[in-house]
Amino acid sequence: MNKKPICLITGLGEGTGGHTAIKFASAGYRIAMIARTKERLTRYEKYLIGSRGYVCDVANIELLQETCKKIKKEMGSPHILIHNAVKGNFEKLLDGKPEWLEQNFRINTTSFMYLAHALIPDMLKSKKGVIIVTGNTAAKRGIANTPYFAPTKAAQRILAQSLARDFGPKGIHVAYVTVDASINTPWTRNRIKKQLNQPDIIFTQPEDVADEIFHIAHQKRSAWSFDVEIRPDIEKW
Repeated sequence: MNKKPICLITGLGEGTGGHTAIKFASAGYRIAMIARTKERLTRYEKYLIGSRGYVCDVANIELLQETCKKIKKEMGSPHILIHNAVKGNFEKLLDGKPEWLEQNFRINTTSFMYLAHALIPDMLKSKKGVIIVTGNTAAKRGIANTPYFAPTKAAQRILAQSLARDFGPKGIHVAYVTVDASINTPWTRNRIKKQLNQPDIIFTQPEDVADEIFHIAHQKRSAWSFDVEIRPDIEKW
C-alpha cells in the first residue's frame, strides 16, 4: 500500500474534489485530502482505502505549511497536486467589501504558492510530478460582478503558467483547467435562482471534470497541455 503514488487534493467536497479523489483512488493512488470539515473527510476515508483526510483551511497559511509537512511524514511526498480549493464573492464593486479581495486571494492564489514551495522540491528530486489547478473563465475576463474574484483567479492562472514554464523542462507537468459552466453539485444548484429545477444537461458533471483531470495528469511528455477549457455542449461562449 505504501508504494502506491500519492495524490494531494485541496478543497475536497461533494463536487470536483470528491469525484477526483474517487477517480484517482480507483486507479491505484493514495489520496491526501484537505478540507475544512472533519465529517466529510472521515466519510471519504472509509471507502478510499489507503487515503487520509487532513482538516485544514488553506487560508491559514501556517496551518497549511504544517499540514503539508504532516502529509509528507505520514504518507510520503505527493506525486500529484490538484489545487481545487476556491473562494469567491459575486457582487458588483460597490455592493461588496474591499477586504474580500485579499480573503479570496489567500485561498485561491497565496495557498497555491505555499503548496508549490512545499511539494515541488521533492518532485524535482524524482524528476517528475503533476500540478493541476481547477479554474474558471474569471481567470481570463472580468465581468461586472467579479471584481473580488476574477483578479485572484487571473493571478492564480498566471502563477500556474510561470510554474509550467519553469518546471516543465524539469519533468513537472503544470496545467490549468478552466471550467466554463456551473458544476452540478447541491450547493451550485441552489445558489443561482435561474438554475433551480433545471435539467442536468446545462451543468458540467463533476465526475466528467474528474475524468479530464485524470487524463491531463497522465499525458505523454511530448503532448502536455497547459490551458484546458471544458464546458457543456450547450454552453454559450
